[in-house]
Amino acid sequence: MTIHAVTSKEVTKKVFNKEELFILDVRNESDFHDWKIEGENFEYLNVPYFELLDGVEGIMEKIPSDKGVLVVCAKEGSSIMVAEMLSEAGVKVSYLAGGMKAWSEHLEPVKIGDLKDGGEIYQFVRIGKGCLSYLVVSNGVAAIIDSSRMIDIYLEFAESIGAKITHVFDTHLHADHISGGRRIAERTNATYWLPPKDATEVTFDYQPLEDGNEVTIGKTAINIHALYSPGHTIGSTSFVVDEKFLLSGDILFIDSIGRPDLAGMAEDWVGDLRESLYTRYRNLSEELIVLPAHFMMSDELNGGGSVSEKLGTLYVKNHGLNIEDENEFRKLVTENLPPQPNAYQEIRQTNMGKVSPDEEKQREMEIGPNRCAVR
Repeated sequence: MTIHAVTSKEVTKKVFNKEELFILDVRNESDFHDWKIEGENFEYLNVPYFELLDGVEGIMEKIPSDKGVLVVCAKEGSSIMVAEMLSEAGVKVSYLAGGMKAWSEHLEPVKIGDLKDGGEIYQFVRIGKGCLSYLVVSNGVAAIIDSSRMIDIYLEFAESIGAKITHVFDTHLHADHISGGRRIAERTNATYWLPPKDATEVTFDYQPLEDGNEVTIGKTAINIHALYSPGHTIGSTSFVVDEKFLLSGDILFIDSIGRPDLAGMAEDWVGDLRESLYTRYRNLSEELIVLPAHFMMSDELNGGGSVSEKLGTLYVKNHGLNIEDENEFRKLVTENLPPQPNAYQEIRQTNMGKVSPDEEKQREMEIGPNRCAVR
């Protein structure tokens, strides 16, 4: 039998379509438990590859014979070795091309909907990292919001739909991933927008994104209203696009809320977080469709792979929006926090322009799951 490579894009489609898949993850146990490929109907077996150097006979009874098996490792090499041994034993097997390194960097564009005057909005799902970014297009002109560092996919996608990128936004100074916003702006001569309260230490020029800003994209009016919504960072800013979509950044997610501690200011910012969620957002239309900058789990994906929900529905279902006692809320977001993202201080420094790590270092800094949320 032969083995073949399965791409991150192919696995992403299986996640979106809720297909079955058996994954043999041959990374170390700690790495597997910290971060793995998630799918609603995926099954897992974790056996470190060094335990399989003498053969796979000891795990054969745990390998299904009625479904495909995908072997996964960090960078690909170990999974090829194990997949070849399984193939020789008669198993129908494949391996993840590029390993978890490739999984961390894959972006899948998903159309969210149409805008009133003929435009469209797309969500880019970074499936392995839980990051979400956006492209808003109208009349051949586009804006990108919360870009990842893998900028080519945005540039190529915009070109494929005949759109010129004229504006790039970051809703806040990111701490879990390296922003590609500045680089996109440099490549396209677009205007780069950043909340000024998050930009007091940046080393580059930017356009200050402040409450009340309205930016028109294209010939028809697509107003992007900046809504100052601090809490995750002091400058966190949300956008209402086309009076229909609320891009909430890292303030509000589908099944959780933003954490206020990634700049070491949890006690100071928890009040801002509550004010944004319980007052500022409450004054918005419940019909707005919330489009966050992250998701935590694969079960937050809608059919087709998008991540979105009406604001009114979140006020019913999201626990973080239904804590009446302010002290209980404060305790939730200051005492029950998940581990902080890998290298988050270095990522903040990179996004400020203070350091410029090489490509491989940036990749290492970002490895791991989304840890921007509290639930």
